[in-house]
Amino acid sequence: MAEPPLFTRLRDASSVLIAGAGGGFDVYGGLPLAVALEGLGKKVYLANLSFSDLRRTPLDDWPVPGVAAVDPETAGNDDYFPERSLARWLASTGREPIVYAFPKSGVRPLRAAYAALIEQLDVDAVVLVDGGTDILLRGDETGLGTPQEDMTSLAAVAGLDSVTRLVVSVGFGVDAYHGVCHAHVLENLAALQRQNAFLGVLSIPQDSPEGAAYLAAVIHSMTETPLRPSIVHSQIAGALRGEFGDVQATDRTRGTELFVNPLMAMYLAVDLPALARTVEYLPFLEPTEHAYQVAQVIEAHLTSRSGPRPSRLMPH
Repeated sequence: MAEPPLFTRLRDASSVLIAGAGGGFDVYGGLPLAVALEGLGKKVYLANLSFSDLRRTPLDDWPVPGVAAVDPETAGNDDYFPERSLARWLASTGREPIVYAFPKSGVRPLRAAYAALIEQLDVDAVVLVDGGTDILLRGDETGLGTPQEDMTSLAAVAGLDSVTRLVVSVGFGVDAYHGVCHAHVLENLAALQRQNAFLGVLSIPQDSPEGAAYLAAVIHSMTETPLRPSIVHSQIAGALRGEFGDVQATDRTRGTELFVNPLMAMYLAVDLPALARTVEYLPFLEPTEHAYQVAQVIEAHLTSRSGPRPSRLMPH
C-alpha cells in the first residue's frame, strides 16, 4: 500500500507519454500525474487527440507524420485550442511548452502516429487519460457516453506492445450527462479487478504540487477559452476544491443539475491491454482510416446488439 500500483507499473519507465484519449481538454486530466512523475525524475511528454483545427500548423511543426508539436505561438483558432492553451500555461511555469496533437482519424493512422512519436521521443510508457469514464465501458451498457475518440485511442495504443500501456480515468460521475450508468463502470472495474488489471484509486490532494498545478492550469484554460470552457474539468476542479452538489462553474451547464463530489477528483487506473480486450467492438475498429468510419462501426454495434445491460442505480 505504500506505493500505488499505478506508480509501481511506471517505476522502471524513464520517459512517459501522457495523452488525452478523448480529445478536447482530456490532456489536462494528466497534469497531476505528469507533475508527480517529474518529481520522481522522469521525462514526461504531453499529447492529445485533438479537436482543434491543425490545418494552419506549419509543416515544420510536424516532427513525425500525423503529429503536430503545438507551442504557445502555434497558429490556430483563438476561441478554442486546448493544446495551445496548455502549452502557454506550461511556458508560464518554466516547463517545456510543447503539447503534441494528433488529428482526428481512424485507428490505423493514429497508431502509426503514436508509434512514430514513441520512437522519436524514446518513450517507454504511454498513459491514456480520459476526462470521464466512458473509456471504461465495454459496449454492452445501456449508454456508452461519447466513445468514438476514446475507443480510437484505446485501440491504437493497444496495438503497440513495445511500451508499458495504462489508462487513467478522472471525473467519476461526470458522464451521467451523456447517459453513462456508473454502476456499470463499477461492475466493469470489478471484472478487471478479478484479472489483477484494475490498478486502484488514487486521490489528488488539493494542497499538493500536483493538485495546485492542475487547478492553476484549469483556471488558465478557462480564461483562454471563455466561450468554450471545459465542462468536465470545471467540475473536477470544483471537486478538488471541496465543492459539492449543483455547482455551476460555466454557463455551458445552465439548466443541468450537476453533482460535483469528491469522487471526481480521483484517478481510476487500469491496465490498457486488459481493458482493450473487454471492449466488444474494438476488433472491428482495426481497419479504420477515418474518424467517420469509427462512428459507423460503433453505430452498427449499437444497432446490432441484443439486450444491453439494463441501467441500475447504485444502492447507496
